[in-house]
Amino acid sequence: MTVSKSYVYEKIKRHRYQIQMLRRAMKHRRPKTLSKNLCWGVDLTTVTDDQGRQHQILAMIDYGTRRCLCLQAINDKRPITLLKYLIQACFRFGKPKSIKTDNEAVFTSALFESGLRLLSIRHQKSEIACPWQNGRVERFIGTFKASVKQLQIVSFEQLTIALPEFQFYYNIIRPHQYLDGRTPDEVWRGIDVFRQRPKRLYRFEAWDGLLTGEYLVY
Repeated sequence: MTVSKSYVYEKIKRHRYQIQMLRRAMKHRRPKTLSKNLCWGVDLTTVTDDQGRQHQILAMIDYGTRRCLCLQAINDKRPITLLKYLIQACFRFGKPKSIKTDNEAVFTSALFESGLRLLSIRHQKSEIACPWQNGRVERFIGTFKASVKQLQIVSFEQLTIALPEFQFYYNIIRPHQYLDGRTPDEVWRGIDVFRQRPKRLYRFEAWDGLLTGEYLVY
């Protein structure tokens, strides 16, 4: 059975509202809950300073807890550089079963793929021009860039100081909508914030007041 283009057009036109509602529901549907260290999202982005210089930023996010495991300014994006930071993250947080990246040349290089095989980490790659397939790290980068564009960056050295402050804010201070108002650090550590009362509360502020919130100590 075949149908004409005009038939398809009329069907889409007639049900346009229902299609929009379905698209919105798909976009905002709650992601599947995963355990920690099952999969990490890895991606690169750039930050431009006041002199117009672009600085490469490496980001790693644990898919299950949304914890930012690495937010690092790097001098180059060679495969060996990315593998070095990946190995450091594995020593600190434990090794994931898989990582997910896009198809940028550094991630598909023979050296990067060989390094993952030696580490026994499975490599999942999103399809070309489909950034939503690595959506959790893409969402993190969007949150980061929305904040960093308000900060005056004058040098690479300043950026290396600012990044850990944002990582701390994102992991420990900022509640996450898809974590039911908990922070990634609370989920990572298995803290039941609805049953366990914090011992102390501190006020947090960084980036000249751009990042603020309350630091709860359990």
